[in-house]
Amino acid sequence: MRGAAADTRRGTLAVADAWARHPRGALALKAAVSAAIAWLIAYNLPEPWSDYAYYGPLGAVVASGTTVVRSAGAAVGAVGAILAGALLGRLTDVVVPPGGLAVAVAVGVGTLMAGWRRWGGSGDWVVNSALFVLVLGSNDILGFTGVFPVLVAMGALVATGVNILAPPLLVAPSRRELDRLRDVLADQLCELADGLRSDELPDDEQWQGRWLSVRPVLRRATAAVDQSRESSRANLRARRHADALERVTLRASALQVAAEMVDDMARHVMKWERAGRDDVAFGPAVRPAVADAFEQTASALRSEPDETDAAVDEVRRSAERVREAVREARDDDGGDYFAAGAVVLALERTARALSESADAR
Repeated sequence: MRGAAADTRRGTLAVADAWARHPRGALALKAAVSAAIAWLIAYNLPEPWSDYAYYGPLGAVVASGTTVVRSAGAAVGAVGAILAGALLGRLTDVVVPPGGLAVAVAVGVGTLMAGWRRWGGSGDWVVNSALFVLVLGSNDILGFTGVFPVLVAMGALVATGVNILAPPLLVAPSRRELDRLRDVLADQLCELADGLRSDELPDDEQWQGRWLSVRPVLRRATAAVDQSRESSRANLRARRHADALERVTLRASALQVAAEMVDDMARHVMKWERAGRDDVAFGPAVRPAVADAFEQTASALRSEPDETDAAVDEVRRSAERVREAVREARDDDGGDYFAAGAVVLALERTARALSESADAR
C-alpha cells in the first residue's frame, strides 16, 4: 500500500510540475470558465440583454491574461476601446449617410484612435466596436449600442475576478528558461574548448559553426523572470512563495552576468585565436589552460546545487592556471596577451556569478 501511495504522490507531483511549467493550460482553463460564467450571467438577464448574451464571453476572452495585472489592464483597455468605438459608430451613423462612406469614416477615424497607447494591446477594438455598432446596431439604436459594451465589460470583470481568485505565480516557467540559458552557456564553452583542442585552429568559418546564439536565450529568460515578478503583483499567493520568487530573481541576475561573460569570451576566442592570424590570443603555451578552464566552467554550470561550490573553486583555480600560463608566455616571448588577460577576468567574474547562482537554487 505504501508503494502505491508513493507512486500516486509522485504522479501527482509530476502532473503539478508539468502544469506549473506550462501556464498556457491554466490560462485556457480560466478563460473557458470565465466565458461560461459570463454567458450564464448574460443569458439569464432580461431582454434585450439576453438577446446579445454572446458578448459576455467575448469580454471574458479579451480580459483573460497570464497575470492578475495583465488581466486587469486588458480589461480596462478593451472596455475603454469598445466604448470609444461604440460612440464612434453611433456618431458616424448619425452624421454620415449609410454606405461605403460611413464605413470608411468609421474605419479611418477608428484606426487613428486605436493608436492611443493607453489602450495597451486593445486598440484594435475601437475599429471593431465602431463597425459592430455601425453595421449591426443601425436598426436598434438604444438596444445594441448600449448592450454591447456593457456585456463586454461584464465579461471582462468576470475574467479579472477569476484571475484574482486563482492567480498564477509564474515561477516554474522562469526556472525552465533559466535552465535553458545555463545549458546554452555550457554548450558554448564546450564548443570553444573543443575548437581550442583541435589539431589545427579553426578558421573564421569553422568558428562560426561553433557559435551559439546566447543573447536570444538570455532575452527569453529575462522576459520570463520579468513576467514572474509581474505575476506576484496583486497576487494572494505571492507572500507564501516569496522565497521561491526571490531565488529565481537572484539566479537570473547571476546567470545574466555569466551569459555576458561567456558571450564576451566566445567573441574574443573566435576573433583572436583562429587560423590565419599571426598575433593569436593564446598560442600553444596558453591554449590548453584556457580549454581546461572553459571545460571546468561548463561543468560548474551543469553541477547540482550541492556540488556547485566545489566546482566554482575549480573554475577559480583553472583561471589562476591560465593567468600563470600567460605570465610565463609573456616572459618567454614578450607578447602582451591582452585578449588572454580579458578571458581570465571573464572567467573570474563567471565564477563569482556561478557562486551567486548556486546560492539562489
